[in-house]
Amino acid sequence: MDQPASSPFNIPNVRLFIIFRVLFNARFYYPVFSILFLDFGLTLSQFALLNVVWAATIVLCEVPSGALADTIGRRNLLVLAGTLMVLEISLWAFVPRDNLTLLFWVFVLNRILSGMAEAAASGADEALAYDSLQREGDSQDWGRVLERQTQWQSAGFVIAMTLGGAIYDPQLLQKTAELLGIGLTFTRESTLRLPIYLTLATAVLTLLTTLRMREVPSNSTIDNPAAGQSIGAALRMVWQAGCWVFRTPFVLALLLFGLLYDSVIRMVVTMASQYYRIIEIPEAIFGLLGSSLALFGFVVPGLARRLSESRSLLFNLQLTAGAILLGLLGMSQAWPWLGILPALLLFSNMYLIGFFLSYYLNRATSSEQRATVLSFKGLFLNLGYGGIGLLYALLLASLRRGFENLQPPLAEELVKNLVFVASLPWFIGYFLLCLVLLLLVFHRHLKQPGFD
Repeated sequence: MDQPASSPFNIPNVRLFIIFRVLFNARFYYPVFSILFLDFGLTLSQFALLNVVWAATIVLCEVPSGALADTIGRRNLLVLAGTLMVLEISLWAFVPRDNLTLLFWVFVLNRILSGMAEAAASGADEALAYDSLQREGDSQDWGRVLERQTQWQSAGFVIAMTLGGAIYDPQLLQKTAELLGIGLTFTRESTLRLPIYLTLATAVLTLLTTLRMREVPSNSTIDNPAAGQSIGAALRMVWQAGCWVFRTPFVLALLLFGLLYDSVIRMVVTMASQYYRIIEIPEAIFGLLGSSLALFGFVVPGLARRLSESRSLLFNLQLTAGAILLGLLGMSQAWPWLGILPALLLFSNMYLIGFFLSYYLNRATSSEQRATVLSFKGLFLNLGYGGIGLLYALLLASLRRGFENLQPPLAEELVKNLVFVASLPWFIGYFLLCLVLLLLVFHRHLKQPGFD
């Protein structure tokens, strides 16, 4: 047997896993995501419908893709994810804009391909890297790998957010060109696809990265299976992994706590720009706030690794819950400018949640069903986000009726702001209620030996 690698970063698949995560997630259109669709000519309702298509695709494909990764190979699913990313961005980069009907349906296909790519990558990348670490190094180093991966991914996110927003602004590019003495003229038309072209370049690099990966043999991987055999094996894997998840209280608890924490934070993050407006933050620095949040990715993973190595999961979940509650309480006050601090505290907990879920799930899961179980993680988180989104929409509708019935009638913008501020305390009550119920049911299982 070969000697274990002295460092986890000497293992090729581990290095390629980090590169893949950085490239796959560093999308230069993120800072202008919603307005980019609208500037292409779509309506706000069409944009909302496209988001529904994207989320539904992920939910439908998440677990089956993980099972396929466990049966036909994790590298094969990652190559598929890279290929789908190239296709989805290529559609966006070269679709003509003169036919709005065609444009919309091309974007529907774009969102389906994007959702399939997310589902194909989810679970397979971690499973391949973790199994490579087990085979060629020490699985106890997984925390170090996650810490380094998050730091590099945060760096990529900062670059993508900053550069993507800058190259989309024709006025900024025009001033830069004049300052450098370059005889170019920039308009909205000429900058519209620049973030997409850059993302297409990273998509090609993502695909090339997956092609360099090597499969790690496992007991469940089928060599050159026929289509019917691989699909049948994948379905059996989904059933077996699902039964294992629901029969393993520790894992089920971890996924449910992750669902609660992630859904609450992601719902508030979705409304972040509205919150920033209310606390009087100029729109010009919204992108800088996003980049500032990404900087937490350099600090929080190190803290998470030390906590996971020295404290029990129960302690870590309670600590994270306390930080989330402090963030929600502070945001509910909507302090002008100072309200940035609780918002950053709340949003930074996404790094803790992501680290803990990956760290403990990989420890608890066997190699032959690792990608499938990690896909269940994605399924739980997306279902949680969709569920709280529906509840939040109903809450906003109810609160809005109360403000609309006031006399004299309030201006529309004021109604929106009042409804949003009134909705924030509800997150505290919802989070506390669900947290207490989960602790009552799973407290004993989170302290079981072997997971402290």
